[in-house]
Amino acid sequence: MRFLVSILVILQISLADSFATAKTTLIQFLQDNPHYQRDFYCNTPFRWVKNSFQIIPSPSYTPRNRYTKEGKINLRARQIELEHIMPAHTFGKHLACWKRGGRRECANDSLFKKMEGDLQNIVPTIGEINADRGNLPFREAPRRWLLNQYGQCKVYANFKDKEFYPANYSKGWIARSYLYMEKTYKIRLSKTERQLMQRWDKMYPMDKKERDFRNFLRVQKMQKLMRF
Repeated sequence: MRFLVSILVILQISLADSFATAKTTLIQFLQDNPHYQRDFYCNTPFRWVKNSFQIIPSPSYTPRNRYTKEGKINLRARQIELEHIMPAHTFGKHLACWKRGGRRECANDSLFKKMEGDLQNIVPTIGEINADRGNLPFREAPRRWLLNQYGQCKVYANFKDKEFYPANYSKGWIARSYLYMEKTYKIRLSKTERQLMQRWDKMYPMDKKERDFRNFLRVQKMQKLMRF
């Protein structure tokens, strides 16, 4: 695991100077690679429709709330958003700008923009789940926990205990992203969180999909360096 994280740090897979630029790059990648058009948490298929990625109805995901409190259709349950695996709050809260005024105050901070735009830490997710997860930390689900909050999607947002339980198939990617961010940007993780990520990294090795995406980032990085 240490070797893998060290390689990622050496590559410095931070291809974008801002979150907006990173999203443009990732959107183009997803358009060019249809087999990647499945969301991170539920493995639900989606497709590009006009100017956004829209979810394709599938048994893999059932909205928790089909309608908003105002009785309108919950559009975030129908669309894909690009989310930070490690939340902005986690990688930004130690910065002076964040302490002065949160994310808005950090909008022009060069280090924050670099972290915010790091494609190593950005994935496509269903809007509703992105909203529900928010800044909830990842945790291992308690035994015999009934994961039926989003139909067949094996994730759960525990609002009471302020925890989020991801599916097994995404735990390895989550872990490697957290360990990469910690190593690259000197993020201070708690002992409990670091141990969890180290355990998931060992339990859930990198699959072909994750490996191919890492290779894409590596190639993009090399091309960027050659332009300078």
